[in-house]
Amino acid sequence: MRQNVLRPGLLVDINDLPLNRVEDLPEGGLRIGALARMSDVAQAAGVVQRFPVISQALLLGASAQLRNMASMGGNLCQRVRCSYFRDATSPCNKRDPGSGCAALDGFNRGHAILGTSDKCIATHPSDVAVALVAMDAVVHTRGPADDRAIPIEEFFLLPGDTPEREHPLEHGELIVAIEVPATPTARLSIYLKFRDRESYEFALVSVAAAVRIQDGAIADVRLALGGVGTKPWRARRAEASLVGKLAGEASFAEAAGQELAAAKPRPLNAFKVELAQRAIIRALMTLTNGDTR
Repeated sequence: MRQNVLRPGLLVDINDLPLNRVEDLPEGGLRIGALARMSDVAQAAGVVQRFPVISQALLLGASAQLRNMASMGGNLCQRVRCSYFRDATSPCNKRDPGSGCAALDGFNRGHAILGTSDKCIATHPSDVAVALVAMDAVVHTRGPADDRAIPIEEFFLLPGDTPEREHPLEHGELIVAIEVPATPTARLSIYLKFRDRESYEFALVSVAAAVRIQDGAIADVRLALGGVGTKPWRARRAEASLVGKLAGEASFAEAAGQELAAAKPRPLNAFKVELAQRAIIRALMTLTNGDTR
């Protein structure tokens, strides 16, 4: 609003709604209220113990001051950090559908290489959303018509021909909670974030990873990428490649290569292809006690 990107006629303060609890579910999952503060969720015992990847993503996602104020539902709905979107004078199909995308041939070093279209290449900015996508979270909403449970992968929309539509939320529909199902794999999980500087910068590449090893082979693996996709990117190709394989750098590298084969980089962000592959390898090697150099 300060940058004249949005000019709403009405603002509604929802902070007094009773949606700020972090609850442990009977089977080991979590229910996180949409107004729970990032700092409270990051420190909740059930999150730290059973879903360390979520806690780490929250701690790496913002400064302490912001974490104390920012809500989980707000984090999921934050707008892209593309400078052309936030510059009200530049062409931007998200802000002004049909006006064009200045980032395509502009300064696009921080932009997406996966899930792009010729209408938009803006990167989704959230860190915790990447971890939640890896954990198969479900977004619960309440609207004028009904309550809905939306799988989090479906909550974030690819730009396609309608980049102005980022979520399937309807007018008057509100996120009320985020549910994370129980999974033993999540206990061995990590969030790595690579950025230009260590002080709360947005990710050039990030990876949320969880793995379960049985008899030396990968029995289950969860991978999601941030900083490279127009939405938090679930690395399904890499996951499928890894299940049943022996845990090791060779299999991790092969899986990472398969995932990034679909990348469509621009000249200024082509480095993200190799960086994302290295990030996947680093995360999996760390979790399986391999060499992290």
